[in-house]
Amino acid sequence: MRALLLSCAVILYASVAAAEVPKNVHQRGEFQNCRLKFEREHVGHVAFMGGSITEMNGYRPLVTEFLKQRFPETKFTFTDAGISSTCSTTGAFRLSHDVLSKGPVDLFFLEFAVNDDQDAAHAARECHRGMEGILRQIFEHNPDADVVITYFVNEGMLAKLQDGKQPLSIAAHEQVAEHYAVTTSHHAQEVAEQITSGKLTWKDYGGVHPAPRGNQIAAKLIKDLLSECWKSALASDATSVKREMPELLDQKSYVHGKFLPADAVELQSGWKREVPDWKNIPGSSRARFTKEQLFVATQPESKLQFEFTGTAVGAYVLAGPDAGQLEVRIDGGDPVTVNLYHRFSKGLHYPRTVVFAADLTPGEHSVEVSVAATHDEQSNGTAARVLHFVVN
Repeated sequence: MRALLLSCAVILYASVAAAEVPKNVHQRGEFQNCRLKFEREHVGHVAFMGGSITEMNGYRPLVTEFLKQRFPETKFTFTDAGISSTCSTTGAFRLSHDVLSKGPVDLFFLEFAVNDDQDAAHAARECHRGMEGILRQIFEHNPDADVVITYFVNEGMLAKLQDGKQPLSIAAHEQVAEHYAVTTSHHAQEVAEQITSGKLTWKDYGGVHPAPRGNQIAAKLIKDLLSECWKSALASDATSVKREMPELLDQKSYVHGKFLPADAVELQSGWKREVPDWKNIPGSSRARFTKEQLFVATQPESKLQFEFTGTAVGAYVLAGPDAGQLEVRIDGGDPVTVNLYHRFSKGLHYPRTVVFAADLTPGEHSVEVSVAATHDEQSNGTAARVLHFVVN
């Protein structure tokens, strides 16, 4: 009987402990690997990647401050890899440059659900390929990395959640997260429930870019999760848990996404490698890009070429009011027209990744890029401004 009571007590305790993790957090790890680095080695690399929700003064600094207070003796490196407007596709191609170049990541926070929905309007395939590309690269760089994906929310996504449906981007990202046993914070569901119950309004929440109250809700879900995982003393014999890498969900995911080196591009007629004279170019430009050297061409029939090995190729561009179209020929095939203009390009040189081809046969490929004489009906020019050509 005593053994049975003890057993029941253990089960009851486990149930209570588990309940302390917020119900809208899907916990798939104990976060002891990063804790080992923070507590024993007193160092840690914590990175945040996403769009403007990550770049802004929002949930990221709140989580950063929590970690500093929780581990006061730890020397942290915090990497803010949030770039407004960017989606998971861009994330997979820029991860190596913006995050991994700064060293292995011990704790990684990621959000792209909103931008995959409203900016990129991705289908499930693109959500899968971008998110899997990011996670796979993180884990191949450091198998001990711990990860939290947060699903933020816009008005359209909120309406779906209140109707009992999962937004496409969240459902797709969740499939990848489950496959890689990655913890997800369903902040969007939490917000939907609070608004439906009358505890919160969309105005108080702050909208797509959350106000302080909205960011506090996002940060609290993460802090409660980690506090629960770290509430007991670290065992003296604790060692890191090695991650077993599963099979790819999509064989063409951007798991080898990167920027093509600038010197691999052969400029021919009309293209220059330069810092644009932004003051004399119509349309606003974000400060983070104004000192960057770009591949620039404004006249039709401007040509360049390069070679790469892989399955996908494209360009990470700044597409403004005068954004044109490209004619891309791969391996000498028929040219494909690629429109650089985006619906947000009207007054802004908008950062986006356009994929020329995503399902090539693995191997070596040649790419010829020419500026087309045509352009989107909303554009007023034929300009191409490329931050990086991207390859997988």
